[in-house]
Amino acid sequence: MVASEMTKTIIGCAIKVHRVLGPGLLESAYQECLIYELDKAGYRIQREKPMPIIYEEVKLNHGYRIDILVENKVVIELKTVERFTDVHFAQILTYMKLGEYKLGLLINFNVNLLKNGIKRFIL
Repeated sequence: MVASEMTKTIIGCAIKVHRVLGPGLLESAYQECLIYELDKAGYRIQREKPMPIIYEEVKLNHGYRIDILVENKVVIELKTVERFTDVHFAQILTYMKLGEYKLGLLINFNVNLLKNGIKRFIL
């Protein structure tokens, strides 16, 4: 599947979850429901995928985890914050670089209209 089609479907699933649940819940609630929707849509997903840091010949497992990885291609980082900050952008870009993933979606469910809480990243 073409990446643009995949992100369209992922965003559609996120919008559906947001319409049903609305803003104001914990990130974990949105994560479970989004995983459910993505699974229904037929995607292979990994939840809380560990992201080790490789420094020269040392592998450091420090608990970094991608919220959702779709088809081993799209990094999804979920938030429930007032607004995105540079730290949120740095986090998803770091995960994308460490895992050599080309596409990422940062989704903030704590907004009235979900389209205002979605940022797409391409490396």
